[in-house]
Amino acid sequence: MRPVVIIGAGPAGLTAARVLRDNGIRDVLVLERAAAGGGLPRHCGHPGFGLFDFRRVWTGPAYAQRLIEAARGVEIMANATVTRIKPKGRIEIAAQAGLGTIEARAILIATGIREAPRSARLVSGARPWGVTTTGAFQDMVYVGAMRPFSRPIIVGTELVSFSAILTARHAGIHVLAMIEEGDRIVARRPLDLASRALLGVPILTRTRLLRINGLDRVESVEIERDGARSMLACDGVIFTGQFRPEAALVEASPLTVDERTGGPAIDSAWRCSDPHYFAAGNVLRPVEHSGWVAREGKSAAHAILKALDGGLEDIDSATTLSVEGALRYAYPQRLLWDRGGITIFSRAARAHRGVLRLTAAGETLAMRRVSALPERRLSLTVPGERLRGKRDAVIRLD
Repeated sequence: MRPVVIIGAGPAGLTAARVLRDNGIRDVLVLERAAAGGGLPRHCGHPGFGLFDFRRVWTGPAYAQRLIEAARGVEIMANATVTRIKPKGRIEIAAQAGLGTIEARAILIATGIREAPRSARLVSGARPWGVTTTGAFQDMVYVGAMRPFSRPIIVGTELVSFSAILTARHAGIHVLAMIEEGDRIVARRPLDLASRALLGVPILTRTRLLRINGLDRVESVEIERDGARSMLACDGVIFTGQFRPEAALVEASPLTVDERTGGPAIDSAWRCSDPHYFAAGNVLRPVEHSGWVAREGKSAAHAILKALDGGLEDIDSATTLSVEGALRYAYPQRLLWDRGGITIFSRAARAHRGVLRLTAAGETLAMRRVSALPERRLSLTVPGERLRGKRDAVIRLD
């Protein structure tokens, strides 16, 4: 029996552990299925981490190590996989010591995200060596000191796609091109200009990957751009982005999963449908940067502290939020009435300019004008008191 167990030793999980320790919760257990804590930043050897939460800029591995050092005194059990989530704070694990069951007053789920592999993108052709995702590519370069190809293409233009360019540059690999099906890059500009001007990587928008060719290794790809098909000689393909929450564990559990985010549904105190469970970080939705994820871990830890003291509102006294219009998703999915200012986070399904509006029973509770891109976080804050007595609310982008 533990006061708190955290599933996942990435930025959200380790930050939550540090906050709990600093507030007197000494018996915190962090479970990590990998051989070491730190999460995805462990495999990102380029700089750009730490500014949001530590006010310093580090490489990914240095940032991961700083997260671990900051949580010193917290027990981190590596090579430990949670195999089942059961009601009322009971989980089953498989660790080096064998199989076991752990019970806790509060369990934080911070299992992160995963990229969509080739199989999920329905790209035809052969299956030669040289086809990978960003995460696997970074692991090969930074952990395995490998150079898996010399002239790859990158599929996708999310922020992680540009991270793949930096990884390639670190390994002395020349990226031939990035391809994007949309009319513009998904990440914020001017990353496209920097890619061309500083890194020498052209970006082919309105371009779709049709087929991968090669026997033992990738030899070329067939692409379609503006309706015209052509062949592009290359020796590797890096599929980037199209993230999904790492929520298979939640999907197989009694906890409610939100259809739009693909992650666990939570209330504005980070609680799942079973009040023994909380969730924070990229398991909630795809995808935010490590600093934002750490911030969510911190907020969830404070909610857990309040729950341990019996100070959280009843889980049933909340307004259920639904999503309409041009929005892809929104969270939290349940809004507690007695909390001060409740901020709802969302993203648009496509580039869109309009009004983000929260309504309930025909009344507009909050609104703001926005200019939205698919990777741009949108927020809308409403006083919790305005939700009192309202069972349902709708957020929409018109």
